[in-house]
Amino acid sequence: MTLQVTNTLTGEREVFEPVNDDEVLLYLCGLTTSDPAHVGHARTWTHTDVIHRWLEYLGYDVRHVENFTDVSEKVVARVGEVGEDEADVARHYTQSFLEDMRALHLKRADVFPRVSEHIDEILAMVETLVEEGYAYESNGSVYFDVTAADDYGKLSNQEIEDSQAQGDERERAEKRNPADFALWKVGGVDPEDIEEHRHDEAAPAEAAAAQAQTWDSPWGEGRPGWHIECSAMSTTPLGETFDIHVAGSDLVFPHNENEIAQSECATGQPFSNYWLHTGMVQVGDEKMSSSLQNFTTARAAIEEFGVDVLRTFFLSTVYSADPTFSEETLAEAEKRWERLERGYERAVEAADSVDAYSTTDAVDTELREAVDVARADFEAAMNDDLNTREAMAALLDLASAVNAHADERDRYDFPALKRAIDAFEELSGGVFGLSFGGPDGGGIRVAEDLVDLVLDLREREREAGNYERADELRDRLDEIGVEVEDSDDGPTYRFE
Repeated sequence: MTLQVTNTLTGEREVFEPVNDDEVLLYLCGLTTSDPAHVGHARTWTHTDVIHRWLEYLGYDVRHVENFTDVSEKVVARVGEVGEDEADVARHYTQSFLEDMRALHLKRADVFPRVSEHIDEILAMVETLVEEGYAYESNGSVYFDVTAADDYGKLSNQEIEDSQAQGDERERAEKRNPADFALWKVGGVDPEDIEEHRHDEAAPAEAAAAQAQTWDSPWGEGRPGWHIECSAMSTTPLGETFDIHVAGSDLVFPHNENEIAQSECATGQPFSNYWLHTGMVQVGDEKMSSSLQNFTTARAAIEEFGVDVLRTFFLSTVYSADPTFSEETLAEAEKRWERLERGYERAVEAADSVDAYSTTDAVDTELREAVDVARADFEAAMNDDLNTREAMAALLDLASAVNAHADERDRYDFPALKRAIDAFEELSGGVFGLSFGGPDGGGIRVAEDLVDLVLDLREREREAGNYERADELRDRLDEIGVEVEDSDDGPTYRFE
């Protein structure tokens, strides 16, 4: 079965056909570097990671790009809380995101572009839009004219006259149409825009605004608009047209709609051929959100539930669903993970026992058929719009078949067990990124536990005043590829 995906752009289930036969160009609309990543972000990361892994399973090379938005009034609002200026705050949270990604066992993207590194590309795109008549300058700012784009609204199915006004009241006064949006904003950050985002621990809004970055442009000193940032950061490494754009469903309008309009008007080419939107994690009757302060950070969830339970929770629903984050749903995910892990472990135990035979009298046709069915069902589910829920069910069926084989026989079918182990490692490990067998195997958890033990020993040495010995332990970890960073909250580490 060929991979089919539901394309938000057309509203249809479509056969996936990449621009290049053997390569997929994948872009994930990343996070603003102003708050810790929460469970909702981690779910989008994980589903994108599995999309990446599945495309590789199908034989494609994947060029994966995910941006960090490090220029935003939300970032400026954290000045004085976690950094002395906007760039410092962005660096703090970017490092935090990278550590969370590694903790979640995500495959690394090929490029992590940042807004601050793509100002030249942003300015070039804005200049093109002005020259081609799709944008106009007003009081030093530049706005995109939505009426100039013939198919504006094609992603969200909104008519221009029905679109809500974009930007604040000050912007609306200088725009031709309320739905026009900013490509370049004159000046710095207004303290009023900071106030709604700042925490009590942060610097006063006026002091923080003074630390905001600005750049020269043909229209005067200023800052880029939010939407143009993603267009520049995606097309620079991937080209004018790429295959898949992933984003949260809350970004369909206006962000993704505006990305399409400005990119296609600037280049004259299709922007992204397939748009996949992930659902929102729910807490009670509301979506999990930093602004609502109803979130659990990704790091806290990993520490409480473990990576495998958390990934199992994420993958137990299809990417477009809106799962509920609760004690009950996490308990269900834990049971699923334990069933998978136990099925794999029993297959390994049986295959490695003296009771495993490859002779014909030990053949278990039911187990052999169960392995074939599980693999076929898994592949069919993943090719059916990346249906991880049904793919997970196929793996659980395989675990049940292994358990039945181990419970009912005293002579084990080694070839069948080996094929079951291979299926677990390739599908559960290689595609779902769960931590047994395969390239992302349980050794990761063992390594993490060992590093924690060494760091505990290092802390005890420091408390005892044995600083030289503590430094030796840190240096030894660094030699084997474990980078340790001390903070007020204790040491953190990442595998290099």
